[in-house]
Amino acid sequence: MRRIIIDTDPGKDDAVAILLALAAPEELELVSVTTVAGNVPLSRTTANALALLELGGRPGVPVFPGCARPMIRPPVTAEHVHGETGLQGLVLPDAQAPAQRQHAVDHLIEVLLREPAGSITLCLLGPATNFAMALVKAPEIAPRIGEVVWMAGARSEGGNVSPAAEYNVYADPEAAAVLLDSGVLLTMLPLDLTHQVLMTRDRLLALRKVGTAAARAVAVMFGDADGNPQREREKDGIPLHDPCVIAHLLDPELFKGRRINVAVETASPISLGMSVADWFHVTGRPQNALWLNEADADRFFNLLFTRLARLP
Repeated sequence: MRRIIIDTDPGKDDAVAILLALAAPEELELVSVTTVAGNVPLSRTTANALALLELGGRPGVPVFPGCARPMIRPPVTAEHVHGETGLQGLVLPDAQAPAQRQHAVDHLIEVLLREPAGSITLCLLGPATNFAMALVKAPEIAPRIGEVVWMAGARSEGGNVSPAAEYNVYADPEAAAVLLDSGVLLTMLPLDLTHQVLMTRDRLLALRKVGTAAARAVAVMFGDADGNPQREREKDGIPLHDPCVIAHLLDPELFKGRRINVAVETASPISLGMSVADWFHVTGRPQNALWLNEADADRFFNLLFTRLARLP
């Protein structure tokens, strides 16, 4: 069993990732959820995380609110993608459980210093602000974390928030730089991968047949009013970005890639937040991330639908 902390900014695809983690109690022990400003402001990401835990039947998982803005820059939200609440038309009752009073940054430091070295995997589903701030405040946590698995970056696909940048990196590029320079064991799942994992019409129809409340919730967030899947740009469907993090932990054979060096642009106004992925090792810089760029989409959706059928 892998012990995980999910750091998240829900966000409809974050919501699916949380539900998928809850549907894998034999493989994943969800220690806590930490929230960060990102797709929507912090107050909303925290409320969404609490409500999703209740939807998935796990209201006892503690939720720790974190950073309300990036390390240096003004916040960049994405309501145009995720809807005003972040959950794109899904209406959930307010959670009964309250958020924790301890700040997410302090919680991360406390857990990583308390638990055996290497025993915690951090699942990053949004901007890296919380963990980067923890690294700045307590750099001694870097060798104690087992692995960081982050949905972030883009190489061949280009960006989804600018021509050069993927949203989670662009929203706090300085935090991304801290993470990439930290020396932690890091796996990145970029747009190159997640744009292969599309909720198409046929998959949405199959999801609606699952019948659980969790499956219906996902169908609402990723389906338009006419019953068809939402579309992103010219693609026939919409990518499920963040669930790929959890799916990778459950089935490492789903995705393939290679270890490379990744740096982030923090200065240029044109390419701010660009993930400079040295695929061919031309810079000679040390490899600091496993960059996954090949996906078995059918296997992914089979895993997702099978697990959603387990939830209430």
